[in-house]
Order: sequence, then structure tokens, then C-alpha cells
Amino acid sequence: MTERKQLNKTLKPHWVWAIAFGSAIGWGAFVLPVDWMSLAGPLGVILGFIIGAVLMIIIGVSYGFLVEKLPVSGGEFAYAYYGLGRYHAFLCGWFLTLGYMSIVALNASALALLGKFVLPSIIEQGYMYSIAEWEVYTGEVILACLALIVFAFLNIRGASLSGFSQFIFCIALIGGVIVLVISMVLHPSSSFSYLQPLFKPEIGALSSILAIVAIAPWAYIGFDNIPQAAEEFDFPPKKSFKIIVIALICASITYSLTIIASGVGQSWTSAVEAGSAWGTGAIIENTYGAVGVILLSFALMMGVFTGLNGFYMSTSRLLFAMGRAKVLPSAFGRLHPKHNTPHIGILFTLVITLLAPFFGREALLWVVDMSALGVTIAYFYACFVAYRLFKWSDRTSLHNSTKKSIVSPGRKLCSLLGILCAAGFFLLLVIPGSPGFLDKPSWIALFVWVGIGAIFFLIRFKSYRAIPKAEMDYLILGEYNEKEANSNVASMEEHIK
Repeated sequence: MTERKQLNKTLKPHWVWAIAFGSAIGWGAFVLPVDWMSLAGPLGVILGFIIGAVLMIIIGVSYGFLVEKLPVSGGEFAYAYYGLGRYHAFLCGWFLTLGYMSIVALNASALALLGKFVLPSIIEQGYMYSIAEWEVYTGEVILACLALIVFAFLNIRGASLSGFSQFIFCIALIGGVIVLVISMVLHPSSSFSYLQPLFKPEIGALSSILAIVAIAPWAYIGFDNIPQAAEEFDFPPKKSFKIIVIALICASITYSLTIIASGVGQSWTSAVEAGSAWGTGAIIENTYGAVGVILLSFALMMGVFTGLNGFYMSTSRLLFAMGRAKVLPSAFGRLHPKHNTPHIGILFTLVITLLAPFFGREALLWVVDMSALGVTIAYFYACFVAYRLFKWSDRTSLHNSTKKSIVSPGRKLCSLLGILCAAGFFLLLVIPGSPGFLDKPSWIALFVWVGIGAIFFLIRFKSYRAIPKAEMDYLILGEYNEKEANSNVASMEEHIK
């Protein structure tokens, strides 16, 4: 039997909350408010995010149960394996890997956007080329790469350091948002009349709200970092659902506050027409000058730091779980000899994401938009597996009798609603004409990633299929049936003879 490496249980509850909340907020709350208002209008954005948070909490019911039942690294990868087998686990893990990595890269690119706005004379040095009308400079590439390297080092040093740092970043982020909103609302030139019209006039209220609900899986991605870190909890896993709910509520409030802060400073329609690369930054600068930009930049940097740190952690844990299960090369299942962290996964994430700054922000956004589809697939797997594990009553049995079920009609209903929510998110992204339909470049990126995954799967198919189920259970779930394993070994020896 392969030795099963395990991570240290060092993460405290408030650190885990910070991982979920900080990852969900990231840079988007400070960079994209004007872009979102151009899609839906101020109230459309706020209602869309509130509805999105409610839907994610419904999905979170399944996550809370699965974390309690399977407190191991890998999250949805482990859940898909437990409920549906190794091939579904590969599919789920493959899409999640890209989703997590692209968000690491996108958070780093947000620093380049900030630098271009605040210090253009420094960042816009050494023009290289343009991709999708985004001019790439040596200065922004260096800045993004430095951020990626620093947070890779921070995560290698240990989960305790990265968890504590995440909590400090989140507290600073919340403080920055509160000061920013109060300052904008109280400024003499600000007015709530600037929020009119409340919805985008061309599409109406319902379509405005749906346009934002469609991006909720992307906007709130981060709460599912909690199951990725479950193996490292120093507290009972049953607390995870409460942490998920609190993190999602805090995230929805933060998104709403940044919309208000941006909307009261200038008519949102005129801000959209101005076409600034950073609409929120332009509004704050027009209101408070350099002081306002510094405050906004501080909050944005905290959001970037929480996004980088949180998704470095979740990506490396997912890669570690897949390496430990022999889905990926076994090197990913190794731990640092001193810090006991999945350093190979962290370094691999660093190497891949270091390429992203060279492609420019617009090209990277195509990949991120596509990754929202992969995240909805992961949500679907988690809810579907939870649905199969719950029973409406004692008379209901599982399709798979080998899995122990629990009588919980309320949670079974929530898991069913979670399945429908995930399916709805998926359809909003893939049905032509829907508010969230993916652009052509995102579809191209999707097909490329699926093709790479298919090739990788075919290469490793024989070795992956040959792993005995008892050993796979042990590697992914931490469970080991000695009798079954001995039976498998005896069968293999007999076959060899």
C-alpha cells in the first residue's frame, strides 16, 4: 500500500472564515462595480448578488454536510469519487484545477490594473505588445510575477502563517470598505439620485437581475475553499456550514456596499459612457482626489492578497489530493519535509500562473469566464452526491446501497434545490441569448482545456483504472478496508501465477 501523507490540523475557525470570505471577494468588488452596473444597473446588481448568495447558501447545505462526512483535502474531487467513482472525480477535479488557477492569475493581473491607474509612469514602462487591445508592459508583468512569487513562498511556509495572514488581510479589507462607503455617502457632491435608473433600461428589471445571478458562481467562488482545507481544521468539521453561511452573507454585503460607494459618486450611466479602464477608481478620484485613490487602492490590495492567498491554498490542496490519489503524478502528493505543506502543488501553480501576465488581462478574462462553467459543474457534483446520501424517509433507499444514507428530508430538499441551482447556472452560461452566455473566445478556451484533459486522461487511463478500489478509498477518503485489500492482492497474485 502507498503511504498516505496527511496535512497538519492547524486552521482555526476564523482563519477558515477568512479563507472563504477573502477568496469570494478578491479584487472584483473594487474593480468591477461600474462594469456590473453597465450590465444590470445598481439595484439589479445588488439584488442579483443577494439572490446569488441565497442560492449559494442552498448549495452550501450540501457542502456543509459533505465536509462533516468527508473532512479530507480535495473537496468536490473527493465528493465526486465517493458518490460516483473515480472517473467522475477526474472530470470534476480537472475543471476545478483550471478554475482555481485562473483566479490566482487574475488576482495578480488586478495589481497590474491598479499600477496602471495609480503609477502609470512606472508600470507602463517597456511596452511589449497588445493582446485583445490590452497593452502589455514589462512593468506590469514584473509586478504581477512578484506578487505570485511572494504568495507562493508564504503558502509554502505553512498553513498557520497563510491562515493568520488571510484573517489580517480580511479585517483590513472590511475596514477599508467601511471607511470608503461612509466617505462617499457623506461627501457633499454625492447623491443617491445618481443610482437612477435602478435597472438597465434596455433589458428591464428581470433580465438585469438574471445577468448578475448568472455570474454568482464566479463572484462567490471561494466559499468552496472551505472543503479544500477540511483536512487541516483544528475544530469539528460540523461547524463548516455556519462558516460558509457567514462568509457568503459578508461577501454579499461587501459587494452591495462597493456598488453603493461607486454609484453615489457619479451617475452610473455617465461612468459607463466614460469607458474608463477602472470606472470605480475614476469615480473615487473625481470625488476625493489622491486620498480617495489611496484608500481604494488599499482596499483593492487587501482583496488581491486574500484572493491570491486563498486560491493558492485551495489549488495546492486540490492538486495534493489528486496527486495522493495517483490521478496526477505522485510528486503532487508529497509534502514539504519541514513545513508539511503541498509545496509541489504550490510551485506548479506558481509556474503556470507566471505565464498569465504575458497574455494580458483581456485574454485572461476569457479563461476566467470559461472557468465559471467548471465551477458550476463542481457545485452540481457536490449537491448531487449529497442528494444521494440523504433520504426523504426510512422507506427511501439509495441507488448505491454501499453508501450509508441519512434520513433528513429538509437537507435532501436543499440538496435537490442545489442541483437545480447549479443546473440553472450552467444553462445561463451555455444557452445562446441568455444573459450570461459565454463569448466565443471563452468557448475556444473551454474546448482547448477539455481536449488537454482528454489527452491526459487517455495517457493515464490504464494506471488509474488498475488501482484497487480499497486503495483508492484509502488514498482519497482516508478509509482502508484491510480484508478487501488482501483479497485484491490475492487476486492479483493468482492472476500473475
